[in-house]
Amino acid sequence: MNYERDMEIDETALDIEWLDQAELALKYGKIYASRKRDLAKAEERVKVIRAELIAEANSDPKHCCGKDKPNAADIEAYYRNNLSHKKAKEEWVRAQYELDMAEIAKNEVSFTRKAALENLVTLYVAGYFAGPKMPRNLVSERKKKRDQKISDAGVASKLTRRK
Repeated sequence: MNYERDMEIDETALDIEWLDQAELALKYGKIYASRKRDLAKAEERVKVIRAELIAEANSDPKHCCGKDKPNAADIEAYYRNNLSHKKAKEEWVRAQYELDMAEIAKNEVSFTRKAALENLVTLYVAGYFAGPKMPRNLVSERKKKRDQKISDAGVASKLTRRK
């Protein structure tokens, strides 16, 4: 997926750009939904690990907290300093960042690019662009663009994601 390329508009092919706009918005909507699901999973993982560590601290307080009767702050310090909790929180922060970036991309494609297309069409109708007078074959033009997308798909299939 190439966000910069997807945001580009070919002002000489506004008809093709309009035909592809809904598909592009759906593509970025799916990415957003996927990242939202990833964030929900990361949040749940943090909660599960925290619950397990709290249960562990309550079952063996002397070993975990160094006290027979630890208070809430002692238990919180125990689970927050645990390596598995720290890793889960890092995954959550990363998932939140990826969701935020996907939301920006989705909104820009769905709203900003759409508005740009609308404005370009207004300019075209007003005679701002000089263009060919021959009608174009939309089926072959669209096929060319899809073939180009398929060949570019091997370069990057998702938004940048660190494991």
